[in-house]
Amino acid sequence: MDNKEIQAKKGATLLQACLENDIYIPNLCYLDDMKEPPASCRLCFVEMDGEGKPIAYCTLQVKAGMIIRTDTPAVRRLQRAALQFLLSAHHVDCGPCPANKKCDLQRMAKFLKVGLKPRHLEKAIKVSEPDNNHSCLVFYPDRCVLCGKCVHVCRRRQERPHLTFAKRGLDTTITFYGERNLPTTPCETCFACVEICPVSAIILKERDKPML
Repeated sequence: MDNKEIQAKKGATLLQACLENDIYIPNLCYLDDMKEPPASCRLCFVEMDGEGKPIAYCTLQVKAGMIIRTDTPAVRRLQRAALQFLLSAHHVDCGPCPANKKCDLQRMAKFLKVGLKPRHLEKAIKVSEPDNNHSCLVFYPDRCVLCGKCVHVCRRRQERPHLTFAKRGLDTTITFYGERNLPTTPCETCFACVEICPVSAIILKERDKPML
């Protein structure tokens, strides 16, 4: 890996191997317990001997003798393009955002030397109004990067999940479902989606403060 020999557990993905060996690779949609990572963010590219082009390696299992390069011009070009595309659909207003200074987009932009407001791409922000229909959560579509982590952890934690993808293509969004018909919702004690979101697109709804 980048002229350095590393070891990895059998069955681990290349992305796991890198992260466990303190080799940072931009990534957004990957979680350790995913059996089939979606590879949807198109950020975790590397070059591997024997392959004619860079590959997304969150889905590729390690094997002995692999020769990997993570910092080539082609890899960085693809990563920067993917990040700039994500930023073109993201409402960049870091100051009031709860994710400020711990945001994955900020971290990747700094690492890849990409401005948070790419000027050469047309903005493709979906909507600006937050979705307040949930009893205890608020969803900001214009912050969401569609990494799918919230959907994954909801399915993992809840017998009856309450988050899913809706619509298609550039109109794809996250939506709540099934929650309105329940007398109580497990969301009130879970908050896994809030904790896992890398950009604070889902946050807790502010409750009325008790009077002193």
